[in-house]
Amino acid sequence: MQTDGLLNYMLGEGVEAFSTMRGAQLPYNVICGHQVHDVRVAVIDRPDLTREDLEGYDAFITNLKGCAIGVRTADCIPVLLYDARHKAVAAVHSGWKGTVRKISQHTIQAMHDTFGTNAQDLVAMIGPGICRSSFQVGEEVVELFRQGSFPMDAIWQYDGSPVPGTMQGGHHIDLIQANRWLLESAGVKPENIHSCNICTFEDERFYSARREGTECGRIINAIRIV
Repeated sequence: MQTDGLLNYMLGEGVEAFSTMRGAQLPYNVICGHQVHDVRVAVIDRPDLTREDLEGYDAFITNLKGCAIGVRTADCIPVLLYDARHKAVAAVHSGWKGTVRKISQHTIQAMHDTFGTNAQDLVAMIGPGICRSSFQVGEEVVELFRQGSFPMDAIWQYDGSPVPGTMQGGHHIDLIQANRWLLESAGVKPENIHSCNICTFEDERFYSARREGTECGRIINAIRIV
């Protein structure tokens, strides 16, 4: 549901979640870290943590009521998780590097270790990110996914010789499907995994580093217990 520049998600009672569109104002403070495409998960245990406090973290978990956590993206895949049983949430920044290294699964393990979360209780939202047709990669990236035992038939496609200056041809990876597979492999029920099905490269309501350059703005993907 879209309201006031926010793409709102319905993940169940007791939780709010959204992604911002271009130029949107945040409705409240959202704790974000300084992301570095790593797989470190931070436990947010107080509401006054700053981006400087969270240097080098790409996923965040909390059970603090009213404390919004989020990740910043502009083509990378945001994954938001909600555990209604233990009243805990997570926000995950999963670019191709984080996806290859299975950051979503690291986050689910951290929720289990910290809050007792069972993956079968989780509801997941995959927010706006680059789609397969727009995510052209080199052979070395394809090989990393292959070495990571990803289901290549489902996430990889070769479209022939690349067309210079376009996303046509070459190798393409479906990061959205790759993250869905990671969640299912961790034990999240397929029917509890939702996607907004928005490609940031194609939809100009959202920032895209591939379309605009790396200095473009960022989408804030946030979740909080209410």
